[in-house]
Parts: sequence; structure tokens; C-alpha cells
Amino acid sequence: MHCPFCQHHDTRVIDSRVSEDGATIRRRRECEACGERFSTLETIELKMPVVIKSTGNREAFDARKLRTSFDRALQKRPVSEEQIEAAVRAVVHQLRMCGEREVPSIRIGEFVMAELRKLDHVGYVRFASVYRSFEDVADFREEIEKLERDLPVGSEQLPLLDLERAAGRVPEKTGKR
Repeated sequence: MHCPFCQHHDTRVIDSRVSEDGATIRRRRECEACGERFSTLETIELKMPVVIKSTGNREAFDARKLRTSFDRALQKRPVSEEQIEAAVRAVVHQLRMCGEREVPSIRIGEFVMAELRKLDHVGYVRFASVYRSFEDVADFREEIEKLERDLPVGSEQLPLLDLERAAGRVPEKTGKR
């Protein structure tokens, strides 16, 4: 590796450490010529499949776009950065494991929805509303009812709708005393 300070062609590794998730190695290096030290990160480079958009266009997979999708869906939701990163890694892993050179964007959207469904139902409905182009409130209601039906017993997530309150059986709480 070339030295970023003097461009000398030879540097030596003086320390290596594996990251917590095991996905990268941080190497501390020293230049043989000028003695300056610097760090490098080593990651696995695997070829990601090309994404086939709904228009038929093809483009390179971009993990930043994937992360942005999660961030938008989960904005102001009680989901940690670590959980979001894990979900992004899970989608990337699924894409790598599919073994295909080209993947339709609709399939990536399904992977994202599956991860969002596990993380946060509100984020899931937000993403689904854009992804599936909900036309009206009935589309939202149908998706929420489907989520509620499929909700595992003892789920940590809160219900999306308080059906008693929605039916008018329980009065809304007001800020008045």
C-alpha cells in the first residue's frame, strides 16, 4: 500500500484488529520511508447484483439508497441505529445469497418490507404505502388489518389501531381536566 503522505510504495502493518461485527479489519500501518502512521480498513468485496428498475432500466446496487429507505420509513420511530444497520445488512445478505446477476427492484422492496415488518409496524406501513402506491384510506386499513391478524402473540410492538377507540366505544383522552 502506498503512503498517503509521501507516496512511498512500501508500508508495514504494525497492528490489525477485527471489527465487532467481523465484517472489517482495521490495520495500523507505518511508512518505511517517512515514518508516518495511518489506518486502513479492509472489507470483503463481493459483486452485488444489478438492479432492474420498474422502468426496465438497469443500475448498480447502491447500499446508501437502501439505508435511506430504512431511514425514511423509520423516521422518529423507536428503532436504534444498530437495528437499522442490522436490517440493511440482512437485505444485502439476502441479495448476495440469491446468486443472481440481476434482481428486480420489486424483489428488493419485498426484502425491505420483511425486515421493516420485524422492526416496526408503523415503519412497515409507511414504506408499504409508497412501495405499493396506496390509493386511499381503505388500502391503509387493509394492510393494517393484515398486520394485526398476522401479529404473533406476545409481540413487543404496540397495536397499530386501538380498535375500541376507533369504533367509538372508548372516549378519546383530551388534555382537559
